[in-house]
Amino acid sequence: QVQLVESGGGLVQAGGSLRLSCAASGHTFSNYTMGWFRQAPGKERETVAAINYNGGSIYYTDSVKGRFTISRDNAKSAVYLQMNSLKPEDTAIYYCAKDRGTWSCEYDYWGQGTQVTVSS
Repeated sequence: QVQLVESGGGLVQAGGSLRLSCAASGHTFSNYTMGWFRQAPGKERETVAAINYNGGSIYYTDSVKGRFTISRDNAKSAVYLQMNSLKPEDTAIYYCAKDRGTWSCEYDYWGQGTQVTVSS
């Protein structure tokens, strides 16, 4: 059974950094695109970043470009989101998810989420 477990969230001041991790199990991790998403109170969930199976293709939403970096370690079945220069508007629950395939943009398994709070 596929499991995704996020960690690394917390409370940080504006301008600070956090590194989120997502540990995956139950599937051949290296075959699939992985994504990070976030949902703030009262807002729709948005895609933050995605990385294909070997890291050769990466997507960032415009609001995080230049500040966030997605990476993966297939040997450890893990995907990461390094978040720098954090802003209060980055406050949200962050989720990692597994794509159905190599870049379908349809995600079939989700973690439980980790809270990121950025104070001004």
